[in-house]
Amino acid sequence: MKKISVVVALVAVAAFSANAFASAPKGEALFKEKCAVCHPDGGNIMNPKETLKGLKDVKFITGKIRSGGNGMTKFDAKTVSDADSKLLADYIIKTFKK
Repeated sequence: MKKISVVVALVAVAAFSANAFASAPKGEALFKEKCAVCHPDGGNIMNPKETLKGLKDVKFITGKIRSGGNGMTKFDAKTVSDADSKLLADYIIKTFKK
């Protein structure tokens, strides 16, 4: 019975890890499609003082995606789904650490 539990746990970890790695390319693709024109290399062509570098808060990023402002386009849920906005936020946090 213990062997079965260990196998089930390992399969669950492998599935989670595969899903985490699969989301990175999608986040990157979304960024290139929706954000990169105004935020090349994590910068900001409209307001150079407000870059993506060092952002760490998923809620802040997803909120900014929805609200826009200060020259940023507002993306509604039809344009960028809630799941995709989270993928974007995760990608931004991981890619533009500093």
